[in-house]
Amino acid sequence: MILAVDTSLGTAVAVVDPDGSSRSEAAAVDPLGHAEVIGDLLVRALDDAGSAHISHVVAGMGPGPFTGLRIGIAAARAFALGRGIPVVPVPSHYAAALTAIESDGVEGSFAIVTDARRREVAITVFDGTDADGIPNLITATTLVPQAEADAHLGGIRRVDVSTLSALDLARVGARAVAAGRGLGDSEPLYLRQPDVRVPGVPKRVGS
Repeated sequence: MILAVDTSLGTAVAVVDPDGSSRSEAAAVDPLGHAEVIGDLLVRALDDAGSAHISHVVAGMGPGPFTGLRIGIAAARAFALGRGIPVVPVPSHYAAALTAIESDGVEGSFAIVTDARRREVAITVFDGTDADGIPNLITATTLVPQAEADAHLGGIRRVDVSTLSALDLARVGARAVAAGRGLGDSEPLYLRQPDVRVPGVPKRVGS
């Protein structure tokens, strides 16, 4: 069984069988308040999944805001540490791409586009799936001003995404595990660093 956790958009949790079939899913679409709901969603998803043994935890690695994204990653890592099982990092746009391909029937090249706030969007380009059933990455995630997104895409079909399926995140992770592949490293795809900064060394004031 594979547990997936993502907080790149809303908060989404799911458990799937090794073949990718759904065991449970719980989500909250609010793009804020991840810390308030993540615990309850995990409990609900695990209860609904039954007594199955979780073998891997898939962590959605963004792109996403610093504060929200790190809550989901921390929850995934804490669960995995407590169970002594591996974390599988997967960039979140892979899940959105799988949804577009397998649920919405999108064919050919297309771009997953998510709101990055501050009048910017995050764009990742895919084209179908590869031999392992994983969305085929064409262009890595780029941060682009909203007003320039269509010009940046140059005619590539855009798929705007406001919620993310943890089920499809888990399915991508399951396929990556089965193929012995890594889709991302341990570094999250933060859209930008937090506005709050640790103060620097105070300037010296002469006497």
